[in-house]
Amino acid sequence: MTILMWTIYFVFAAAALVTLWRIVRGPSILDRAVAADVLLTEVLCVLGADMVLNHHTRTLPVLLIIAAVGAFGSITIARFVARKDGR
Repeated sequence: MTILMWTIYFVFAAAALVTLWRIVRGPSILDRAVAADVLLTEVLCVLGADMVLNHHTRTLPVLLIIAAVGAFGSITIARFVARKDGR
């Protein structure tokens, strides 16, 4: 079980580093927004995997809050970009 846990954490850590690179490098605000959504999704997956592997539900409220922030953030960025484009 610990090999599976460390493998999951390693894969998500590598994905998070690539995602952070995309957030820093850009080149556009939409690239950064998508990368931020992907990073939030990765955090959700890590917390969910931790819940499954350790048989608990203590982080479920955190999962719900992160999901809500991600959804509202995506909507806000989409509206901002739509206004900027003149639509």
